[in-house]
Amino acid sequence: MGGRRKRNLDLRGSVFIIGEGLTEQYYFAHLKHLKKYNCIVKPRFFGKTSIDEIEKSVKKLLLGGVIVTCVFDADVSERDISEKEKFIQFKKKYQRNKNVIICDSLPSIEFWFLLHFVKTNKHFPNSKTVERELKKFITDYSKTKNYLKNTRWVEQLVGKLETACDNAKSIEQIPDCSYSNVFKAIEQLERG
Repeated sequence: MGGRRKRNLDLRGSVFIIGEGLTEQYYFAHLKHLKKYNCIVKPRFFGKTSIDEIEKSVKKLLLGGVIVTCVFDADVSERDISEKEKFIQFKKKYQRNKNVIICDSLPSIEFWFLLHFVKTNKHFPNSKTVERELKKFITDYSKTKNYLKNTRWVEQLVGKLETACDNAKSIEQIPDCSYSNVFKAIEQLERG
């Protein structure tokens, strides 16, 4: 018979990375390759631009008994009162669930990248301002697909992962200041 047989894979306990966009997708795909992390990063788990869409993916994946790492920018919730309320409820709902790791960054994941080079919780009003600061360290950084798909930019960050985690954990999360919880994903992936 020429038909394909379905593989019966047990994915319980696997770490799935889901998130908002190409930057997060390529970052974690490159990390997986460079650090040999045991996680699943697939394009279909990215591009979710609302908390509702991210939560749908979380619910579906949790049915399979997997660990879900949600990586997204919190700046959208800062600009939209309805999204902000959904964001607060989402965090509250899953904060005690050991199978959900919430890795939000304010204003964007570029703040996480910046923490590889400096310790700050300076308020960056949007991702463009963080990108300008980040370009002092990664001069050619760009959010284009052509740039992001090349591993070189993540290679510049890998050696500074421990510094970024330390910086992210040590900055005080106070209102109107930038922060990143991506270190939680890195710690989970390091545990293997």
